[in-house]
Amino acid sequence: MSISEIFSLLTGVAMFLFGMSLMGEGLKKVSGSRLEPILYQLSGTTVRGVLLGTGVTAVIQSSCATAVMTVGFVNSGMMKVRQAIGVILGAILGTSITGWVICLSYIDGAGGIAELVSTATLTGIVAVVGIGLRMFGKKQALHHVGDIMMGFAVLMFGMSAMSGSVSGLGRQEWFTSTLTKMSHPLVGILVGTVFTALLQSASAAVGIVQALSVTGAMSFEAALPLLMGVAFGASAPVLFSAIGANVGGRRTALVYPLSTGFGVLVCACLFYIANSMVHFTFLKHVMNPFSIAAVNTALRFVMVLIQIPFTDVIEGAVTALVPERGNQEPTLEIQLEERFIAYPALAIEQSRLTIHEMAKTAEKAILSAMELFHGYSDAQFATVKRLEDDADRYEDSLGTYLIRITGQEMTTSQNEEVSEYLHTLSDFERISDHALNLAESAKELNDKDVRFSDYAKRELDVLFAAVCQIISMTITAFCEKDLKLASRVEPLEEVVDELCDKMKMNHVERLQQGICTISQGFVFNDIVTNCERVSDHCSNIAAAMIELSGDAFQTHKYVHNLQEKETPEFREAYEEYIRRFAL
Repeated sequence: MSISEIFSLLTGVAMFLFGMSLMGEGLKKVSGSRLEPILYQLSGTTVRGVLLGTGVTAVIQSSCATAVMTVGFVNSGMMKVRQAIGVILGAILGTSITGWVICLSYIDGAGGIAELVSTATLTGIVAVVGIGLRMFGKKQALHHVGDIMMGFAVLMFGMSAMSGSVSGLGRQEWFTSTLTKMSHPLVGILVGTVFTALLQSASAAVGIVQALSVTGAMSFEAALPLLMGVAFGASAPVLFSAIGANVGGRRTALVYPLSTGFGVLVCACLFYIANSMVHFTFLKHVMNPFSIAAVNTALRFVMVLIQIPFTDVIEGAVTALVPERGNQEPTLEIQLEERFIAYPALAIEQSRLTIHEMAKTAEKAILSAMELFHGYSDAQFATVKRLEDDADRYEDSLGTYLIRITGQEMTTSQNEEVSEYLHTLSDFERISDHALNLAESAKELNDKDVRFSDYAKRELDVLFAAVCQIISMTITAFCEKDLKLASRVEPLEEVVDELCDKMKMNHVERLQQGICTISQGFVFNDIVTNCERVSDHCSNIAAAMIELSGDAFQTHKYVHNLQEKETPEFREAYEEYIRRFAL
């Protein structure tokens, strides 16, 4: 090969990789980030996981991307290793679709109607339409379609450049002798593995094999081991995804190399043992891009098919290779996957699950703090302190993660969801702070052996019941996205405010009558104030839900009327709570 042909080959490879990446990103964006959540929502059985993994990989054009996402699902607790095995097997098969797309670059016609479907004509039309959509499309979706078409056109040009640069190799003796050496199974598999690991893309490796096949010097005997090596070599980037993952994530990352390695080994043994007995006559058959794509798909289909019944064995193998760590102290693990930042739907779903955990942590902190007033213990106080620390960690991790998500392209509904989480995050954290304040008040009462009067106890019981009701209602409304329930928070918050004001006045009267003392008064006021602040934060959360819902509530006006007590719903709920929480 001349210097110009070598640079032409490298240019073709670069264009091919860029085109494939551009097309895959466009396809993901056009899907509206709906494909990725389907993986963990519907991959309940092995067969279903295989079908979903195949479909998603065929769309995003990357088995590695699907496998890495799956590692993220398991690492974050959104999926089990058993489910992940089916998805990864599907990804191994789904990546073969790219080979058939590449075949379009080899369609040619001599003239007439055949010329209309030639590579040059097809690529030209797609490129013109794509750039038109990219430059003049008014909607973002049209820009993404333009990206897909431009990516396809660049991919086609890249394949044409690669094919043109190697077309003369078939007449060179060194090249044919090299391919002859590749026909040895071990050599071919090793070369295919190393080559694919360096390229970090099975699709690109198959594309280059297809380009080499146009020389007319590649036989089935040389192509099969290369394709086996390509299948195994694609596991290299998936293994890197295990870095920083937990035990489940590392086990999932091992599924890809274990499955492809086992599949290649079984297929190679079956084929070459059968060949030694039957002596297949098609081994010397000259391959072309279409037959390369067919053999690649058939090989991967067989690899997946023979492993579907043995998912338990695969799970057992990765479990044995990555055992559980012993003697670990239980600590809060906040799994917000870095791998999901590029996939807003997944990142937001994981944020939703995590902020729900944070909300329940805040609720548990309040309930645990209130229990201290009915029976103080240092262990219970330590529990409240730990829950408050957990809430702080949730806020730090979620706040940073959500801000990073805002840097990605998102739909309107996704933007609203992220905004809601950012608005409510600090309120949940502050609720846990007030829980700790209540716990410290209980500790002070215990340490100083201070006892409230029966009047004060009864009033605190009523207030605690109201606060328990408002926080339970708020957390339920938030986690279930129940706007109707959220609208009942504001009336109860108004009742809690009035309760607190009345309790403070009653306590002043008891001080004047000598029923209560000054030492009791400071702690009593602190308790009442913290309860009032908790209800305020509940109101903030419910209001943020309604204001950011974009629903039929006519949001801002609705919230204004609600707070001004101008709605029949408010008055009805308010009267109900006044009767229930009367002093």
